[in-house]
Amino acid sequence: MPVSLKARRLAALLLAGLSAAAFAEPSFVPVYRNNFPDPHVVLHGGEFVAYATNDGINLPMLVSRDLVNWSPVADQAGRRIDGMPALAPWVQEGRTWAPEVMKVGAKWLLYYTAHSRRRKMQCLGVASADHPKGPFRDQSTEPLVCQYDQGGTIDANPFRDSDGKLYVYYKSDGNAVGKTTYIWGQRLSDDGLKVVGAAVPLIKDDAKWEWRLVEAPSMVRSPAGHQLFYSAAFYGWDPKERLSRYATGYATCAGPLGPCQDAPENPILNSFNERQAGCLSGPGHPGIFQVGARTFMAFHAWAATSGCRKADDKRYLYIAPLFWKDGKPLLAPSLRQRARAR
Repeated sequence: MPVSLKARRLAALLLAGLSAAAFAEPSFVPVYRNNFPDPHVVLHGGEFVAYATNDGINLPMLVSRDLVNWSPVADQAGRRIDGMPALAPWVQEGRTWAPEVMKVGAKWLLYYTAHSRRRKMQCLGVASADHPKGPFRDQSTEPLVCQYDQGGTIDANPFRDSDGKLYVYYKSDGNAVGKTTYIWGQRLSDDGLKVVGAAVPLIKDDAKWEWRLVEAPSMVRSPAGHQLFYSAAFYGWDPKERLSRYATGYATCAGPLGPCQDAPENPILNSFNERQAGCLSGPGHPGIFQVGARTFMAFHAWAATSGCRKADDKRYLYIAPLFWKDGKPLLAPSLRQRARAR
């Protein structure tokens, strides 16, 4: 996709903000200190729009001009606007998770997870809108994808390859029924509204650090080729470890539908409690996006006390620059408001 002059200028502005002062400790600082789990970010007309798992409304949204100062999308009275105020006929309200948005043609498509009224499990849907802030509508009577024999399906990640072909990646929710969890890839129709062809398993929960759970895929076309980022392990706090085991890794793939191989250096982002680096608990659900030639990763991590203990049940939004060295991804210290870097 051609990069606009506005996007190139915005990328240069963001790069200029990554000064030595911005790398001051702690290494990761949230850009939004309120509940915003499973984040995904898009750029439209010089404005960033972020989406998250339901939190009182079906589709919470934030906006920003610089990736570090965020505010809820709200009406004139200050009430949050729900990006998907009406749900599809197959959806039971209350469990709309992990939204991701991609523009296809003139439409903005929202890929989301929701609870099936009939099947009583999480499945994937797709809704459309004329604007990235919605309102998104889905009038389907059945989910886009639901692996009924695998415990359901969650965490849809749409992807456009360099040849323009569309794909979607998702997790079979095996851990909900005592089965192995897999991340799958599948072609999407040219309009992005249907899956075509067979689904292909790309990775499964076979590494020790994954603790029998892989999820939250994010496919990218990196300098080294196709790389599938994902999170693993239980997302919540571990009372024994005093931190969450949730972490993020990646796999290298021969193409958009694999085969894929887990990176030996996984995980590349995990919980820590260090005097100089600070505290980070449960960093995961990577949402990778580009601004011009720059790449960033949005992710969430748990709110923690100054002593790195559980503060409350909120997961904050973080955004960090993503680089590659010798084909391997590296995260720089996260973006933060300049006042915190002084």
